[in-house]
Amino acid sequence: MHILFASLLKRKITPDVRSSRPRIIYELIQGLLKKGHTIDVLGTGDSIIPGARIIPVIPSDWVSMPHFENQFYAETASLAMLAAKIKEIGSDYEIIHNHTYPEFFNLLVADQIKTPIITTIHTQGFDLLDDTFAKFANTHLISLSKAHRSLFKKTNIFRIIYNGIDTDLYKFGEEKKDYLLWLGRLAKSKNKDGSFSDPKGVKWAIQLAKETDHELLMSGNIEDMEFFEKDIKPHLNEKIRWIGPVSQELALSKQEVIELMQNAKCFLMTVNWREPFGLVMAEAMSCGTPVIGFDRGAVPEVIADGKTGFVVPHDQGIDGLKKALEKIHTIKPSDCRAHVEEHFSNKIMVAEYEKAYKDIISQKNNGS
Repeated sequence: MHILFASLLKRKITPDVRSSRPRIIYELIQGLLKKGHTIDVLGTGDSIIPGARIIPVIPSDWVSMPHFENQFYAETASLAMLAAKIKEIGSDYEIIHNHTYPEFFNLLVADQIKTPIITTIHTQGFDLLDDTFAKFANTHLISLSKAHRSLFKKTNIFRIIYNGIDTDLYKFGEEKKDYLLWLGRLAKSKNKDGSFSDPKGVKWAIQLAKETDHELLMSGNIEDMEFFEKDIKPHLNEKIRWIGPVSQELALSKQEVIELMQNAKCFLMTVNWREPFGLVMAEAMSCGTPVIGFDRGAVPEVIADGKTGFVVPHDQGIDGLKKALEKIHTIKPSDCRAHVEEHFSNKIMVAEYEKAYKDIISQKNNGS
């Protein structure tokens, strides 16, 4: 197949990319190339994807672009250029896979080209987004989990396809140390009272470490430095540590993250929001590390409760986390690894998308 990927413009795609959306795009493209497909990518000029042809829309990603007086106008102008390019060249391909941030932007031109568009929704669903996607009933939308799909009441979801990871990269580690691990994003979002909403649940991780006297290692990208200064930094000490530079972008290399995961006693997925998938859970389990997570979003779909970790009802809070941690020694690292190989490898993800492409093309050719 000759496939056009519409990438995001917020971040470039490279072999060492660490953010989840560009990582999935990169892994999927590499898997499709190995299966003999031809891939062109509409994205940023500084993207590097071996084997694929980059068609640049803008020279560099939004994160690297120079400051504009009105950043919103600059970003939406680049999105308009991307959609216009899809309209211009889209009919030259058998299928277009849309991963743009935000996903709905390119759907505005979907009915102006003959090539079908498949769109992976990477973000959490909410009512306004559901209303928006529902306006594009003739496109093919992919959700990342059953829980993710349940958030779209009006939208016609074509298929559920789980994210996949490179199990050759996230290698198995049998021996564990005694620290807890939390990796995530310190988001800008705030509650009505002005406090940080903490969708990724870093405050739960800190509280658990304090109340159980465990070592806790944390890292991630910091969208709002005030969040870090107010809610994280005051708790840092010899046992509760932030690993790597304090930065808006995840500063650790892939290998550094893998080593942290391989050696952790367990990974904490203490999310407060409805996680669409949760790539870090699959990565940790691939390394043989069990996961403790709240029952938010896709967490109960990714963790095999009692076998690869524990799913804790969110309303049980810190007491539920503590009870799960007391039992974490009963989880076998080999079971964690096997679970990922069976359900969440990039090979499975590539095969599922390849099947979706063929089904969509077949529908088009049959006039349905």
